Amino acid sequence: MQAAERAAWLRLIATPGLGPRTARQLLSTFGLPDAIFSSSISALLRLLPEPLARLMAQSPTAEVQSAIDATEQWLAAASDHALLTLADSAYPQALLATIDPPPALFAIGRAELLNRPSIAIVGSRNATRQGSENAQLFARALAQAGVTVASGLALGIDAAAHRGALAADSDASTIAVVGTGVDVTYPASNRTLTTEVRKRGVVISEFTLRTPALAHNFPRRNRIIAGMTRGTLVVEAALRSGSLITARLAAENGREVFAVPGSIHSPLAKGCHRLIRDGAKLVESAQDVLEEIGFARRSAAGVTETPLEPATHADVLSLVGHDPIDLERLVEQSGREPGELVGALLELELAQHVERLPGNRYQRLR
Repeated sequence: MQAAERAAWLRLIATPGLGPRTARQLLSTFGLPDAIFSSSISALLRLLPEPLARLMAQSPTAEVQSAIDATEQWLAAASDHALLTLADSAYPQALLATIDPPPALFAIGRAELLNRPSIAIVGSRNATRQGSENAQLFARALAQAGVTVASGLALGIDAAAHRGALAADSDASTIAVVGTGVDVTYPASNRTLTTEVRKRGVVISEFTLRTPALAHNFPRRNRIIAGMTRGTLVVEAALRSGSLITARLAAENGREVFAVPGSIHSPLAKGCHRLIRDGAKLVESAQDVLEEIGFARRSAAGVTETPLEPATHADVLSLVGHDPIDLERLVEQSGREPGELVGALLELELAQHVERLPGNRYQRLR
């Protein structure tokens, strides 16, 4: 892409008040961005309100020009920094087929991953340990089979999915779609993971550089996750989880929707159960997902669950099932004193046999 053409794309993206839908209407009417900005005010007024039309008919404002210059410097700073527009062959082709593709994407990392077969794995930010482990195991097995794993680089299930994909002995790796600028690390606690994804996978965003974390940007991010992948797997989700939005967007774009069932007592299983009732496919293994998307079965050697060591308190562990159980019932069923039982449960928790849940409830992990 020539510098002048790239600058026109950057101006289109950076123009305040110009959303992706309107930008695509302008592109459909006038052609490439440089044709839009060279159009007459009367032609622009047919599609735009007067203030926005006049803004686009004049030279870029100082703020927009500053954003263009900063992006040019960023692109020149590293070979793995990229701007992918709707006119670029490297733009995710699956995203082009959706109802709301962004005009351009910023990328750090391996942009070639954006056109490989991929599955989204999403879920709760406040995931249980079992949920995070499930997400990591699914992601690792899918990546091992050659399927790139996409997620949103949030805490909880998203982070576990990225880690699982990176742990696979495979080139499939992972795609992180963020709701900030690609040069922003959010949340800060994911700094190390973000660095690793940028290095071995790819981080993308439709938002301009230095865009901070704004609540209304994350649903927009979700449509990209849903639109660029062959299907969306929801591992854990409450009834009001943003993951259900991603699943709905996937279904609207004709993609597969998968959900992992959980305990009927867990609030983080209720969203998955609703999806299953509404037609999502219940899955218990990565192979279930691979078969549904028609992906050739590949070796998943080396992807195994770590066996549990014998529990020191086997009698207590036998009373803790996959459904949560409260401390009072455990005291009653074990015959142990509360203090003694809490000590046993702590040892089991440290050994990763059980997880403590809110309300003094406990759940078996594996």
